Amino acid sequence: MSRNRWLLGCALLIAASVVIIGLAFLVVNLAITGGDRLTLSPLTGRVGLVEIVGEIDDPESVVDQLDRMQRDTSIRAVVLRLDSPGGGVAASQEIYESVKKLRDEGKKPVIASMGGVAASGAYYVACAADSIVANAGTLTGSIGVIMTFPNTEDLFRKVGIRFETIKTGKYKDIGTMWRPMTDEERKLLQDVLSNVYDQFVDAIVEGRGLAREDILPYADGRIFSGDQALEYGFVDRLGDLDDSIRLAGEMAGITGQPVVVRKERRHVSFLDLVDNKMNQMTGLSSHGPRLEYRLR
Repeated sequence: MSRNRWLLGCALLIAASVVIIGLAFLVVNLAITGGDRLTLSPLTGRVGLVEIVGEIDDPESVVDQLDRMQRDTSIRAVVLRLDSPGGGVAASQEIYESVKKLRDEGKKPVIASMGGVAASGAYYVACAADSIVANAGTLTGSIGVIMTFPNTEDLFRKVGIRFETIKTGKYKDIGTMWRPMTDEERKLLQDVLSNVYDQFVDAIVEGRGLAREDILPYADGRIFSGDQALEYGFVDRLGDLDDSIRLAGEMAGITGQPVVVRKERRHVSFLDLVDNKMNQMTGLSSHGPRLEYRLR
């Protein structure tokens, strides 16, 4: 009887030890990754991969990844993979500033790798990198700002709906959908867009080292291929993602093929895709009209 109890006690002790070790491993892993599951890899010769896919709307996840990669001393360089038509001005600017912080304060090389499309706000983000790599057929450019307001005045008139507005200032209902915009309101908004446009051009001047007069002929909303972007000086070289990873390793002094660390992709639901498409068609989002660095 005592022998059975002894055996049972040993089994429980072993089981408890396994649980404790497992919990300890989990805590350490969460501390390193910040709660997100990252691919496990050796602690030397690592290159972080941050992906920006689809519309740039909520920058929190990307900024968080960049911040953790800045603090992770085992990650020697970062590749920013861009496959996006751009998005919100503020969201693009937040990611841009986070990339600059990683590059300047973290002292880690950052390579922007362009996929099928890296236009407008996505190109804005790329300008914060040390080097930009594009495919020859990458769709890029679309340097400019856009703001869309739907006008449903005729529809409301047909169904007999009329809105009465009480406001504290003459511009408080600017852009409302049930009346046309006045010339004065249009000029006010145009001035805002011109200011934000200048911020975009300034980011290119700083990031690419180009003269403003060399940028402006191509900064009228036009799109161009990666091959053309190389000719105009908007990217540094042509290549794919693997080329970008190798370049990042070389710039970080990594010998051999770097080990890539990446966050698992979030699956986008069908409803998310439909909602995003409707927002593009109507010019509205859940937050209302907004300034956008976006390819239309």
